[in-house]
Amino acid sequence: MEKQHKDKFVIFHKMKVLLILGRMNFTQLTVFREVMESGSISQTAKKLGRTQPAISLAIKNLERSLGLSLFERHGRRLVPVPEAQYLLAEATMVLDRLSTVSGTMKGLRSAETGSLNVAAMPGPSAYVFPTFISNNIGADTSFQTTISSRSSPQIRELASTQSIDFGFADFEEPEGKLPQYHSEIISSNCFCALHRDHVLAQNDTVNISDLGSRPIGTLHGNHPFPRKLAQAFAQEGAPFHSHIAAQFFLPLIPFISLGHCCAIVDPLTVVTERELDVSSGQVVFVPFDAPVRYEFATLTPLHRPLSQLAKRVKNSWMESLFTMIDDIGAKPAVGQALGAV
Repeated sequence: MEKQHKDKFVIFHKMKVLLILGRMNFTQLTVFREVMESGSISQTAKKLGRTQPAISLAIKNLERSLGLSLFERHGRRLVPVPEAQYLLAEATMVLDRLSTVSGTMKGLRSAETGSLNVAAMPGPSAYVFPTFISNNIGADTSFQTTISSRSSPQIRELASTQSIDFGFADFEEPEGKLPQYHSEIISSNCFCALHRDHVLAQNDTVNISDLGSRPIGTLHGNHPFPRKLAQAFAQEGAPFHSHIAAQFFLPLIPFISLGHCCAIVDPLTVVTERELDVSSGQVVFVPFDAPVRYEFATLTPLHRPLSQLAKRVKNSWMESLFTMIDDIGAKPAVGQALGAV
């Protein structure tokens, strides 16, 4: 028994060394496994579509590489020696692993399998973004999908550290050194979200000056959008009164539906509310006569090449995003900003 374990160890060791040195190839292992299963050179040749001399030569070269005989010849049949049984287990593991890797790479090339790691800011990640991902990867795939909900600064950090395939965030001009991600930007018109009984709700359009001194729901002070609004109100000579502040727009909808405030919201909030109807029809969205623009960015790491899967999903997301925004009349426009190389 001790000798068998020693022989097994020697076989495994030789095999691994020969694989590393390139003196044993996968054709030899494939031939060896088929001969072990059929016990016949002719049957192996027929199954693999090769000549019998080619099969015999492959076995001889394998035996020469290992420095031992693997079969005893009994007429036309090959009877494996005990060491061949040890080799078969190792060869099967190697060949099965190779087959798995080959299938995986084929799937990656065709974007039919693989992993997808994406992130979106809280508003879109509540409905629009995961719905798109779900519809896009389909039900018959073997994707490993990770969707994270993060703030826009966190998504920019994830993209900078090459930690995601792509992310969807508010666009903000970088300060200081150039970012390590590429930005594909879609800008679009905002809407005024009002209670349906609000005096402005029946208007075809509203103006910033119409909202002066009215309680406004907006994003928290660290977000650049309130600063943009404050400038727009100042240009119109209208007082800007931020009544309620939230991390993203959707939490403002219940306040608007109860008449506590109105809000200037991005177009994806309009898309989401029309789908989910959080306000039970109490909130309407009116466009501005002088457009207030909002900018989104799809971020891809500069130093992490996208898989075929990630590239396909990201490109489809940009097309879907443009269509969603265009369908509600928000007049989307596409731009790009490139980080450091």
